[in-house]
Amino acid sequence: MTLQLVLGLVAVAVSVVAWGVFVAGVWKMIKIIRLGQPDGTRKGPFWPRLKTLIVEFVAHTRMAKFRSVAPWHWMVMWGFLIGSAVLFEAYGEVFDPHFHWPIIGTWSVWLLLVELLGLGTVVGGVALAIIRQRNHPRRADRVSRFQGSDFKSAYFVEAVVIIEGLGILGVKAFKQSSGLEAAPLWTSFVTQPLAHLLPAAPIWVSVMALIKLLSGMIWLVVVGKNLTMGVAWHRFSAFFNIYFKREDDGGVALGALKPMMSGGKVLDLEEADPDKDVFGVGKVEDFTWKGWLDFSTCTECGRCQSQCPAWNTGKPLSPKLVITQLRDHAFAKAPYLLAGGSRDMAGDEVGLVEDKYEDYKKRLESIDVLAMAESERPLVGGPDELGVIDPEVLWSCTTCGACVEQCPVDIEHVDHIVDMRRYQVLIESNFPTELGGMFKNLENKGNPWGQNAKDRLAWTEGLDFEVPVFEGELGDAEYLFWVGCAGAFEDRAKKTTRAVAELLHTAGVKYTVLGPEETCTGDPARRAGNEFLFQMLAQQNVEVLNSVFEDRPAGQRKIVVTCAHCFNTLANEYPQVGGTYEVVHHTQLLNKLVRERRLVPVAPVTEDVTYHDPCYLGRHNKVYEAPRELIGASGAKLREMPRHEERSMCCGAGGARMWMEERIGKRINVDRVDEALSTAPSKIATGCPFCRVMLTDGVTARQSDGQAGAHVEVVDVAQMLLESVKRGTEKKDTPTDEVPTGTPLPDEDKSKV
Repeated sequence: MTLQLVLGLVAVAVSVVAWGVFVAGVWKMIKIIRLGQPDGTRKGPFWPRLKTLIVEFVAHTRMAKFRSVAPWHWMVMWGFLIGSAVLFEAYGEVFDPHFHWPIIGTWSVWLLLVELLGLGTVVGGVALAIIRQRNHPRRADRVSRFQGSDFKSAYFVEAVVIIEGLGILGVKAFKQSSGLEAAPLWTSFVTQPLAHLLPAAPIWVSVMALIKLLSGMIWLVVVGKNLTMGVAWHRFSAFFNIYFKREDDGGVALGALKPMMSGGKVLDLEEADPDKDVFGVGKVEDFTWKGWLDFSTCTECGRCQSQCPAWNTGKPLSPKLVITQLRDHAFAKAPYLLAGGSRDMAGDEVGLVEDKYEDYKKRLESIDVLAMAESERPLVGGPDELGVIDPEVLWSCTTCGACVEQCPVDIEHVDHIVDMRRYQVLIESNFPTELGGMFKNLENKGNPWGQNAKDRLAWTEGLDFEVPVFEGELGDAEYLFWVGCAGAFEDRAKKTTRAVAELLHTAGVKYTVLGPEETCTGDPARRAGNEFLFQMLAQQNVEVLNSVFEDRPAGQRKIVVTCAHCFNTLANEYPQVGGTYEVVHHTQLLNKLVRERRLVPVAPVTEDVTYHDPCYLGRHNKVYEAPRELIGASGAKLREMPRHEERSMCCGAGGARMWMEERIGKRINVDRVDEALSTAPSKIATGCPFCRVMLTDGVTARQSDGQAGAHVEVVDVAQMLLESVKRGTEKKDTPTDEVPTGTPLPDEDKSKV
């Protein structure tokens, strides 16, 4: 009895300290997260967000994208959530081995649940530790998704999980061995056989209960003192991060980019005040509170890293490390910010000034040296500047969205990266030199190639039918065919444009094109961070489109596009600037026409084809089936690449990377082509002109190396369908080892197309 009293008092004393430390840590974390900018878009609606939260954590829908991990994590998660009730039960068991929860404590169902929780927690914890070991960076170098993760913290959390599970089973087994609990075998299939091997010693119930408690209390103290231990804190913050995700319908933060915001409101660039408004993110405190919550929630699991095309081709960018570096910087700088510190764009102190606070000296003394030093670091800067994020890291991103798609706790990597780019472009004018020419071409010529608007109809030359051009009235046209800059000016993309026009003509679809009135949608400008240029182009296009569709009701403003980037921008981002249209990708429309028998493939394309999912068609907009069904309709045999659909590897052109040279590591397009060639195809099909350009360059490189046959060519899905519909009489596409002739580019960009 005395020993039990001592054990109980020890448990209570340790618990008081542990819970005090933990609660203080929670309160401090809340104050730190609130340092971020306001964001009113996350408030509701309540029920859809709650539904998303419940579905994601109960069914583990996001975690299940890695099926080898999901079941073990699911066990550990439920062991933590429901196991908390078992943990609190231990406070009674430490003082009295007979103790159990009133009413439910003797129910067979509860006893079975406790058995499963204890067993699942132990098995799950061991399995996760084994998975971490099997994927240790020492085995696979950069390929490991755990490269750069904090292993000590992870093993600490897993050890606590296992010890708690053993404590749950130990208490139950000693209760049975001591005759304190009589349970059917089906409720105690592990602990009952174990009980036969244990002595009848009630004191051991209290000892095991104390072990169970102390493991939890140690966890609370360590976590409360280490606010950047994401692998532990995500147990709490993940629920909030999922609930407050950008899309209230449960979708991930892909498709449209988040508008540029300041003070919790969408920034109107015409009325913005550079002295008051935030243009992108130039300091960590410019991120919204949701950004700070993202940083705090990262579990360092590395799923984003494992899918990142930049990381997998030797670039310095790891989405995981970007988030953890921002987290470490944010929490290190937090004491300075909490004291009222602030610097202007020139880096001069404007917050902690003597005439602003009566307790100025006290505030200054509350900031440690490390926090003050952290406040002087630029958010983006090279090693010489002690920058938090290296420029090479920032500009390596293709905005493909693989990181966002894979993240089990809904971190919004792409939005954060683009926000930092916005500040670099709009305020610092600090961006890769290649983008300068692209920005100039977009501003002066309305397209990234710098071609004249009068040449936007050059692709129609040689067609044996007249392409209708908009001349003030839509008439009976059902669709506006948005050709896009690549489709109008890039030689290889012109073939796709012509093929789509021929198929629409064959199917009897009434359509029209804008011709010289069309200009770039602004996608490359926006993803490069030039929000001002995007807004200019978007507003110009919306004004034209709204005048075109002036007499059409909302449901009949139909646009068909061949470019995945135009598709995404017109459908998802133009509503932000007043343009709402029904936008379809050409593969979707053509597939519909085939199903309706308005296009009838009559000559099978008897070739082996692999299909590359464009990121902005597939991952960003979930269009996977239409292009594959068209390949099947053309008679070709589809051979899927290992990475396809939502896990498709980027071609390397997104995020304005089309106009930037790759100087580090393996070229992304070559890496993707190597994967395509592994399926032994005669054709590599795609549904985006950017992808076609990049893949064609990759095939050409491999043909020059002798690693690809001369017969391999890159085509658009529409060309395959046209060949089948026209009984194979269409001329073959230009071989990939021939040089395109009609798209002059600056010398520094020629290697990209």
